Amino acid sequence: MQIETPPSEKPYEKPEGERRGLVIVNTGDGKGKSTAAFGLALRAHGRGKAVKIFQFMKVPSARFGEHRMFEQIGIPIEGLGDGFSWKSQDLERSAQLAREGWEKARTAILSGEHFLVVLDEITYPLIYGWLPLEGVLETLRTRPREVHVVLTGRRCPPEIIEYPSPSEKPDLWTTTVKTNTPTMIAGMPLITSSSSRVICASFVCPRWARKMPLANPMGTAKTQATINNANDPTMA
Repeated sequence: MQIETPPSEKPYEKPEGERRGLVIVNTGDGKGKSTAAFGLALRAHGRGKAVKIFQFMKVPSARFGEHRMFEQIGIPIEGLGDGFSWKSQDLERSAQLAREGWEKARTAILSGEHFLVVLDEITYPLIYGWLPLEGVLETLRTRPREVHVVLTGRRCPPEIIEYPSPSEKPDLWTTTVKTNTPTMIAGMPLITSSSSRVICASFVCPRWARKMPLANPMGTAKTQATINNANDPTMA
């Protein structure tokens, strides 16, 4: 380990301009994609912001830890699917559930009623061909400017990460890399199932991105950075 000198001066300037919502993509084979999205939801909720979470691969009756906690504190979370595809008895029904679920999510995004909308595990119905990719892209493009959207899941379609226009790239694109994933130790399932490292490849440092001037909404250089509090869209 190399010892570093703590910075004595502020390493960035706070941009001025109109606030706007961010498009955030959490993808990759490592763990932590949904967890990071739920963390943003908690922070937004803590500031009194309206939040909605949609889970495309979870059943409506799911009662995992996040569902129990969000129920206690009042964050709405809705399962839209019927579980793992390999457990499905009818994949066409699974596809139909995804399409119906997307209409709910799309309505929530375009309504402008939510500060943050989480599309958890949406990459799977996209790469399975269950959802129209262009419809998702169009919703992201035309959503109200103040709405933040987080998309999670492995193998995010490159069309989402590489928008047609450089000015429409995601504000924050994070890839988690699986380095070690112990699922069982001495026959006991782990509460947390992996140890992963995170690579944050951003097209703009979203430290204060919602206050960026509209004339230059985002940069074009890809960088690697460590996720910290300043990357949180709930930061004032």
